[in-house]
Amino acid sequence: MDKYKVLKEYFGYDGFRSGQEELIEGILKGQDVLGIMPTGAGKSICYQVPALLMPGITIVISPLISLMKDQVRALNEVGVHAAYINSSLTEAQIGKAMQLARRGQYKIIYVAPERLLSSLFQDFLNHADISMVTVDEAHCISQWGQDFRPSYLNIVRMIAGMRSRPVVSAFTATATEEVENDILCVLGLQNPRVLVTGFDRENLYFEVRSSRQKDGEILKYIKEHGKESGIVYCATRKNVETVCMMLLREGIPAVRYHAGLSPEERKENQDLFIFDERPVMVATNAFGMGIDKSNVRYVIHYNMPQSMENYYQEAGRAGRDGERAECILFYSPQDVRINQFLLEEKEFREEMTAEEMDAVRERDAQRLKWMTFYGTTKDCLRGYILNYFGEKTKRRCENCSNCLNEYTEEDVTEICRDVLNCIREAGRGYGAGTIAAALHGSKNERIRSYGLDRLGTFGCRAETPEYRLKEIIGELTAREILRSSDDKYAVLSLTKEAQRILDGEAAVVMKFSKAAEKKVPVPKKKQISGDLDNRGWQLFEKLRELRMQIARTEKVPPYIVFTDKTLVDMCLKKPKDRKEMLSVSGVGAAKYEKYGERFLRCINGKAVPQSNTY
Repeated sequence: MDKYKVLKEYFGYDGFRSGQEELIEGILKGQDVLGIMPTGAGKSICYQVPALLMPGITIVISPLISLMKDQVRALNEVGVHAAYINSSLTEAQIGKAMQLARRGQYKIIYVAPERLLSSLFQDFLNHADISMVTVDEAHCISQWGQDFRPSYLNIVRMIAGMRSRPVVSAFTATATEEVENDILCVLGLQNPRVLVTGFDRENLYFEVRSSRQKDGEILKYIKEHGKESGIVYCATRKNVETVCMMLLREGIPAVRYHAGLSPEERKENQDLFIFDERPVMVATNAFGMGIDKSNVRYVIHYNMPQSMENYYQEAGRAGRDGERAECILFYSPQDVRINQFLLEEKEFREEMTAEEMDAVRERDAQRLKWMTFYGTTKDCLRGYILNYFGEKTKRRCENCSNCLNEYTEEDVTEICRDVLNCIREAGRGYGAGTIAAALHGSKNERIRSYGLDRLGTFGCRAETPEYRLKEIIGELTAREILRSSDDKYAVLSLTKEAQRILDGEAAVVMKFSKAAEKKVPVPKKKQISGDLDNRGWQLFEKLRELRMQIARTEKVPPYIVFTDKTLVDMCLKKPKDRKEMLSVSGVGAAKYEKYGERFLRCINGKAVPQSNTY
């Protein structure tokens, strides 16, 4: 059997996506590989297909129990025997799994990094035929990555101690050039084939909102999206509790997830979300890594994350099936202060030196600045994200709020000179809010106590609203004309570029929304694949109901049965027999034997599932 037959027979796909075949070819030739591919690009196919073609066992190191269970469950559904080894199993169960693996029962075994150096697993490695070691979420091995896990360093020791070195493959969705180089170096990949397919997720719509009615807007949005599945991320446990209670009071089936809950409740809530029993998850960033739920149609950030890496990883949990999804960030300056506090409270590993801790603090502060600029930029949001990860893009994507909004350009050079003069005249450092208040001529106690009401620039911009002055100061900081300190109370100072403006050598043009009352831009609606007609959508709903019935009976998530994308393809092709059903994307031989006949009967009007409601 070749790679194409494996892809069709087990996974039900007729062809590979961009980058998959190149990485698979490298692995089958015995070459180490590093694949940096966006969420939803099919990274798992890149190691699962060659794992089925190689003679021995493939070990997959994965950071989370939920991810392993999801992947193993999905593999078993398509007829691939797989197992996992982690703390959810007893030693007896682990021993049994490894015994079966040595007998050839399993081709793929998922392992938690904490188990790699255990005597039981080491004994298994010494007696088993290991063809490949795959490192999933490979950015976890880099201390410069956003999810560094010291246990990932066990991988290096494990490989070094093996009788013969297997092929090593590594995959991640988010990695800057620095993290990429760190992965290559720490893992010791030998003459690797490195493939970066690009970070763009064309199916995702990006939007930033600044609103004082955040709760109301989120509630309205979720109600408008009915039964669709979505995630609301919050920075703190308190916000998770508040938002979840708000949704529940309005009759929205939501669940919560944060580190303050018991492991049992976290697992129960996660399962309710994954199984589509409760379609809305409200969570801190403790939730989501490795969750392979394909039909998340929106990700809302109630608070701004600490870095672009975190944001893109969390937002990327939307639309994993390749269908349209929306990522909305609610930005507030208060979020910056919350994140600064959280970073100050960050705990470091005991073995880290003072120099290493200082370097991490500096890197964290710089990441927070870039994230803050994302919340205030008027340029293309997709372009901003991709540029951050080192990918050049066209000027407009036409699928983000900034590209769809209407802006006017204004020459604000004179206002900027006043801002710069005020900062210089004030002498000691002040923050953006204080400088804006002084320029506007605020008479509050704080300004008087600082003596800023005696400045020559005090009140010189009384006609300019304070929010606009803060907006301009934020843009000057993003352009590195102003420098903002990294401490808790960020203060402003001038850079060399500021002097050029003061000397009249440079002009400043900025974009502003045409009207403050302008409605939120409506993204171009691209219906789920194929633009189904009314009858098509009616059939789609029937197939969804049948899928839910099967999922509840089989006790698996609905998307493990078939994804939304596969159901849509069924509605478009309307297969009449086994051969035609196997031509549907995502329907392989094993899944047809399990579910195919029931879906054929439903499509051809021979079985109509009962309606299910939340």
